[in-house]
Amino acid sequence: MTNLLETERLLIRSWIPEHDAEQAFAIYSDPEVTHFLGKSSRVTSIESQRQRLIEGIERMHQRNNGTGSWAIVEKESTTIVGTILLKQLPDKDGLPTQDYEVGWELRRASWGKGYATEAGRVMLNYGFSVLNLPVIYAVVKLENHASIRVTERLGMKPVGRTNKYYGIELLLFQLDALEEWRENRGAVLEQRVGETRGQGDKGTRRQGDLNQNLQQVFPLVPNSPCPQVLFSMPNAQCPMTND
Repeated sequence: MTNLLETERLLIRSWIPEHDAEQAFAIYSDPEVTHFLGKSSRVTSIESQRQRLIEGIERMHQRNNGTGSWAIVEKESTTIVGTILLKQLPDKDGLPTQDYEVGWELRRASWGKGYATEAGRVMLNYGFSVLNLPVIYAVVKLENHASIRVTERLGMKPVGRTNKYYGIELLLFQLDALEEWRENRGAVLEQRVGETRGQGDKGTRRQGDLNQNLQQVFPLVPNSPCPQVLFSMPNAQCPMTND
């Protein structure tokens, strides 16, 4: 299991189909959770959920561009509370565009705790700092007031209504990379191995372990300014560019 991103209360890690299918099924078999996601998001069995997780991992490997979806795990209970994603938006025919979206899907028991905002912040920061995306979007159904509030807390600006994505009318929000840093709203990178500087071989081994973890999840992340870091909250800037 690889923990990719970390916040004060959450771990964001890759899905493990054999281990996670039951918890994921509990989330996506709830009609309240899938109400704004569409009928295609619903699953009918743990086995179909497991297969869906496997297919999602395969798509991530095929894209090999650092995007995808990950499990959100509550640190205190080690329970999976939802999904956080960063991926290319599909057009009306389902084909990937060059626009990238951040999104969140949480189990009902975890609504109202600020987890979507917490996970969204660190994922936005990952998109800007590691993938070098100039802008990240969010799309929300008009009646999904809870997700609209999340975009506001993330500092995303409303653009208006759009029919460009998913073949339906949605509200579009965006955050520019420069605006993100200027407002300092995002979760910020911490170079965990920086804590081991001056510790000789021990620090070197820890850095190697961290680098290997990243490579397992993202074998290629082009032009990354921080290719050898894990992410957590709350520090200041990408340490590889301000060393």
